[in-house]
Amino acid sequence: MDVTGLPGFYAIAAADPGRLAVIDTDGSRTTYGELLTRVNQVSHGLRARGLSEGDVVAGVLPNGIDAVIMLMATGQIGLYYVPINWHLTEPEVAYILSDCDAKIVVTSPEYAVPGGEIGTAGLAEGQPGEAPGERTLGAVMWYTSGTTGFPKGVQRKLPGTDPESVVPLYVWFFGEVVDLTPGDGVHLVTSPMYHSAPCAHTQFALHFGHTVVITPRFDPENILELVERHQVTNAMMVPTMFHRMLQLPDEVKARYDVSSLRQVIHTAAACPVAVKRGIMDWWGPVLYEYYGSTESTIAFSVKPHDWLARPGTVGRPAPTFETKILDEAGEELPPGEPGLVYVKSSLGNFEYRKDPAKTAASMRGEWYTPGDIGYLDKDGFLFLCDRRTDLIVSGGVNIYPAEIEAALLEHSSVADVAVIGAPDEEWGHNVVALVEPVPGATPGPELTAELLEHLGPRIARFKHPKVIEYREKLPRTPTGKLSRYRVRQEFLDARR
Repeated sequence: MDVTGLPGFYAIAAADPGRLAVIDTDGSRTTYGELLTRVNQVSHGLRARGLSEGDVVAGVLPNGIDAVIMLMATGQIGLYYVPINWHLTEPEVAYILSDCDAKIVVTSPEYAVPGGEIGTAGLAEGQPGEAPGERTLGAVMWYTSGTTGFPKGVQRKLPGTDPESVVPLYVWFFGEVVDLTPGDGVHLVTSPMYHSAPCAHTQFALHFGHTVVITPRFDPENILELVERHQVTNAMMVPTMFHRMLQLPDEVKARYDVSSLRQVIHTAAACPVAVKRGIMDWWGPVLYEYYGSTESTIAFSVKPHDWLARPGTVGRPAPTFETKILDEAGEELPPGEPGLVYVKSSLGNFEYRKDPAKTAASMRGEWYTPGDIGYLDKDGFLFLCDRRTDLIVSGGVNIYPAEIEAALLEHSSVADVAVIGAPDEEWGHNVVALVEPVPGATPGPELTAELLEHLGPRIARFKHPKVIEYREKLPRTPTGKLSRYRVRQEFLDARR
């Protein structure tokens, strides 16, 4: 049936219960009606455990139907839902659970955490499948690490309205930004759903009446096969995926029909111009890009033909957003001059959970800065010069040097350390640790192996340095601040 006039997932599922909602990682299929029944049961189950509006539920869940259920169940009973990266170590997960005050954490056998519910079945058992009373809009609270490396929850006030109230805004916004519309579409989930963009696009797809096809992990050829098999119309990817797919042999690329694709949306890291051109030469002009952050959401966007006319841009301000480029003194800069990017939205601002000082430090009045340097051209298109001075973006994932440095400094042989990102054609950046050993310690392969083993229980593996090198002395200012720019420059100059 035509669902274009229906206000989102819950209404679509009630009106068209046989509509296909999810094709899970194992190929199993769930209709909108079946998904709504389970979502309602879990909503009742959460309330039966004593949770009420404004409380927090966390999920340490692999890609799959349970992650979808938790997202939609918390979204209709006014709860904050915190998806947690399953690659994190037990202490890292415990820190987030404690900081967000999660009353329940739902997990899975392979990612079990102490005190966690295994799957959604226990919450749903014995509960009615009808909609709960007094439905009210919930929100996802993402945890992001600032320059200190300690994760903070990015929290927005709950509006106190019903879940359907926000759908017209979604429909309008995504129509303007990436030409997505309600109706018969198929969305492919290619990334872990603990990341903000893949999770959000899963939710939007269901509000639009699309079918969601979920992959457990990214595999270049498998993605192409799924696009052909399910006639995928839209997907969310990161530039590393494009690079890996372009590296497939020509005969493999030619084997799959990807003509069903209409919108392939990418974000999370700068995409090399040659890579983006290569994909559009192959798939056609279907790449839509947006730039923002967990805090600012989608602040800039660019459609395929605008990008082809201005290669390298990340777009103009998205609807409801304004931008300005400021110098170090806070003065606005003219077009063509790089400075710190600031954005403001009429939809309101965020706050860091339990950290008003950090919230205030990131703002200049109503204006927020992601900490990136860029400039506007004469037509208002933004070009980025650097993705934050210290942040490492590898494979579309944010990695924070201070956290890795703190863990390495716990080793008895490390006197000082600087962690930087080195450019990498496939990953965007690789993590590099430059270590100053203590007197008497012998730099070399044996110490490197020790340091990597030392990091094992402390930080997730994707944060581990791919390169460890040794320095006699690392440069610090008279106040003790590490000159990371100088360290990075010296490292890069040595490789030219």
